[in-house]
Amino acid sequence: MITNICCIGAGYVGGPTMAIIAQKCPHIRVTVVDLNEKRIAAWNDPNVNNIPIYEPGLSDVVAEARGRNLFFSTEVDKAIDEAQMIFISVNTPTKTYGVGKGMAADLKYIELCARQIARVSKNDKIVVEKSTLPVRTASAIKDILDNTGNGVNFQILSNPEFLAEGTAVEDLFAPDRVLIGGDTTPEGQKAIQQLVDVYANWVPTDKILTTNVWSSELSKLTANAFLAQRVSSINALSELCEKTGADVNEVAKAIGLDSRIGPKFLKASVGFGGSCFQKDILNLVYIAKSYGLNEVADYWEQVIIMNDHQKRRFAKNIIKTLYNTVSGKKIAFLGWAFKKDTNDTRESAAIYVADDLLSEQANISVYDPKVGIEQIQFDLNYLETRSEAENLKGVQVATNAYEACNNAHAIAVLTEWDEFKTYDWQKIYDNMLKPAFVFDGRNLLNKAELEKIGFVYQAIGS
Repeated sequence: MITNICCIGAGYVGGPTMAIIAQKCPHIRVTVVDLNEKRIAAWNDPNVNNIPIYEPGLSDVVAEARGRNLFFSTEVDKAIDEAQMIFISVNTPTKTYGVGKGMAADLKYIELCARQIARVSKNDKIVVEKSTLPVRTASAIKDILDNTGNGVNFQILSNPEFLAEGTAVEDLFAPDRVLIGGDTTPEGQKAIQQLVDVYANWVPTDKILTTNVWSSELSKLTANAFLAQRVSSINALSELCEKTGADVNEVAKAIGLDSRIGPKFLKASVGFGGSCFQKDILNLVYIAKSYGLNEVADYWEQVIIMNDHQKRRFAKNIIKTLYNTVSGKKIAFLGWAFKKDTNDTRESAAIYVADDLLSEQANISVYDPKVGIEQIQFDLNYLETRSEAENLKGVQVATNAYEACNNAHAIAVLTEWDEFKTYDWQKIYDNMLKPAFVFDGRNLLNKAELEKIGFVYQAIGS
């Protein structure tokens, strides 16, 4: 029986996943380790509302388990040494250098973890891939671990996460499925069963699927690719709707009622963001190309091309509607996170829309309930389109939406936070420059209500 788990990586996957495991398995000691001292300090903050990741319900879970059987630490070697099962949950960004630049997953952090585990381990371990990885990565990890000379036996499992940010706690409490891949050898099957037994503390066994390790690795990439494909598909049709007079929301409802298609991920928007979709599709494209499957690669790459087009098209439409110039004009951004109920901004559409408008010398005022100036400036500076001083001058962060919209020429809705639907829009309108424009990139607001007030309203696909 597993009684001691270590997770390397205290980010958006490792932190919430281990918190739930600790809450549901009080007999298992769970230690989350990370070299980032600031992040670990935030996880250990006496005020659980200050933990580094915002997810509805997560702070309550952490408050219950932390100090009982959930621990956050920078003592990586100690945690590895004591653990029977080690989850690797570190970042696997897209490479920015060398072979595969811009497409392949950068596995340097995964390799560093494997080498550290190999160096520290004195007894047999089960190593679990939790990070999203290219198919066949497990064989590379196993090569490193099996050639340590320490005489330690390792079993490598793939256990990809399928949680969605904003609903991560709910997804972890009641997952659609838990996928575990491992070797078909007796030792591999035993390791699989040990991880199954952990999840079986709260997940019905009919929702725990076991496969070989390669199928598990590829299933994660495929799942994200299919979801992103649906978003890009409806967004492609949104542009056609705008030209023909059709309403994309009506089209989405009509096709979503077909049981073969279903309604999920058919909401037109300014584009998908987050850490997974783009990265995983690019990884899939790279893998396909590496095997000479160029037609397969071209097919999936089009999903990314469409998504980028939608973001740029949204910015161009703002410029065109505002009389072909936004120079010196104040544009209020409602939302910066890539979706509601999270503070994660990675690949958020807001970053790229802002980048385009700043290049046209617009002044941007941002309000997001969970994202502050430091993160917003980091996101823009990372693009290296202009100097940090220019970004600092061009973007201000407001403490509320009314402040952000005051004296603005236009509003761009970039995240679908529920609170945006509850505002006193008459008050906002009265304090904007006229004509007052709303560009709804999330199809969130009531068009008829806003137009009755006096807004010039545009939404994606309408």
